[in-house]
Amino acid sequence: MAVHAEGIVAIVIFYLLILAVGIWAAWKNKNSGVSEGQDRSETIMVGGRDIGLFVGGFTMTATWVGGGYINGTAEYVYLPDYGLAWAQAPFGYALSLVVGGLFFAKPMRSRGYVTMLDPFQQIYGKRMGGLLFIPALMGEIFWSAAILSALGATLSVIVDIDINMSVVISALIAIFYTLVGGLYSVAYTDVVQLFCIFLGLWVSVPFALSNPAVSSISVTAKEAVYQTPWLGKIDSADTWMWIDNFCLLMLGGIPWQVYFQRVLSASSATYAQVLSFIAAAGCLVMAVPSVLIGAIGASTDWNQTTYGAIPPKEKDQSDMILPIVLQHLCPPWISFFGLGAVSAAVMSSADSSILSASSMFARNIYQLAFRQSATDREIVWVMRITIFVFGALATAMALLTGTVYGLWYLSSDLVYVIIFPQLLSVLFIKGTNTYGSVAGYVFGLLLRIGGGEPYLKLPPFIYYPGWVQQEKIHHLTGDVEYFIQQRFPFKTVSMLASFLGNVAFSYLLKYLFESGTLSHKYDFMDAVVSKHSKEIMDKTTLVSSDNIILSEMAPVKTLLSTSLAGTFTNTEALSDDEESSPESLNNDQE
Repeated sequence: MAVHAEGIVAIVIFYLLILAVGIWAAWKNKNSGVSEGQDRSETIMVGGRDIGLFVGGFTMTATWVGGGYINGTAEYVYLPDYGLAWAQAPFGYALSLVVGGLFFAKPMRSRGYVTMLDPFQQIYGKRMGGLLFIPALMGEIFWSAAILSALGATLSVIVDIDINMSVVISALIAIFYTLVGGLYSVAYTDVVQLFCIFLGLWVSVPFALSNPAVSSISVTAKEAVYQTPWLGKIDSADTWMWIDNFCLLMLGGIPWQVYFQRVLSASSATYAQVLSFIAAAGCLVMAVPSVLIGAIGASTDWNQTTYGAIPPKEKDQSDMILPIVLQHLCPPWISFFGLGAVSAAVMSSADSSILSASSMFARNIYQLAFRQSATDREIVWVMRITIFVFGALATAMALLTGTVYGLWYLSSDLVYVIIFPQLLSVLFIKGTNTYGSVAGYVFGLLLRIGGGEPYLKLPPFIYYPGWVQQEKIHHLTGDVEYFIQQRFPFKTVSMLASFLGNVAFSYLLKYLFESGTLSHKYDFMDAVVSKHSKEIMDKTTLVSSDNIILSEMAPVKTLLSTSLAGTFTNTEALSDDEESSPESLNNDQE
């Protein structure tokens, strides 16, 4: 087993750089937010809510531009029969950030939330918040796994070690980064991360393009030289499937804690919107070198390289096309610089997802659902423990699931089908309640799971119109694998069914209880007729107000009521509109 000393040196240098920046950021901001009375746990989650445009723009861009993004984009441009036409992520996630900035960033930031699950627990209660945590957690785990898988592939090319070992090593380093500091360390290392990716890839691209084994990418874009043209095409039979996947990326990219963690850490609601727009442009810019590297891979006569006569696609190594191009088409010192920079950079984005998952668990599950009396120190320790647990889950997923792009799509599926319609309802639809939320959850889940999932080898039990049986040949073993491909846009249909089910059942149950058709004793979720839920239903005017009152979410001890209420309350807005406070509501009712 060959070990490339230059590659190890490059990795160590870039790892130490990011580690130094992370420690410096943690030290520099160790008292940020605390001096203003903010809890240490909240400072870890959203910083001191003082992230500016420069650091904020970088860290928001780095939300999506990680290992999965750059490796996955290059992979799909390279793959025969797919090409650039099917590399949807750059435009899909860029539009996702634009839509998030236009419609979701301002209401979430102006109401002073700490995590994405806060509005669900406010309106639908802590039990529903717990249910919605499950797909949110799975999304973060899948996303972390995609990053670790990409990093493992890159490291295995540099150092020529077993990919499983490299994934485990990468996960341990990512977990360590997460423990070094909270959001500040993540944000500042993101600045270094993007510079590393930008420099590492752009320095390598000219050398790869000028390699004698590489044909002109302008020619191979339209003509078949070594494989089908890398621009790709969309067959008419696949149009709806393409639209379905694009909607998944565009709308399914919004309801993520990693995104809202940045939104909620912005110094103002307007800044949160601007950061989203800056990141959208950043995503497109950062995708350009990946697209070029994928095109270079499709334009290469591999028989003239040190890689060998058999191209990567026939060795089932398409997902590693980016590190392979850098390794075999660039001079050694250039390839190690590029690979070292990219590997160090993509590793630092794994800590964002792990931190997001632990933040939601510690706050929305442990603190608000089970232990309202938990001390700040206790919550911090819960976060540290769950960082290890979720890191281990992400590592397992990285080792057990297929391609990087497959992990990527999979991570957005449940978030798109379940959480997006719930977020739409809780923020913009007046009068939805827990019954509707449960119905929407079940509809979306059944319709999505019913369509099957080839990447998990999950067979469908709902065969949507236009389904076909496809075969996949494993080139190394010669095994043929059959799977069902759903060409119907069933993911988007599942999302719409979830949304409409939420609205319809909310209004139906509200009418049945308030009209007396159903006895009040059957309101077992306390979502319509109980005193607290009546107040919560009235709070659906949140849609047109910046106020947020969550003190009715769960009974809390007096000592903690100030900090919990302060966490959720926009004090400036409350001072302007005191009539919406819980006290004035109670007085009015008395």
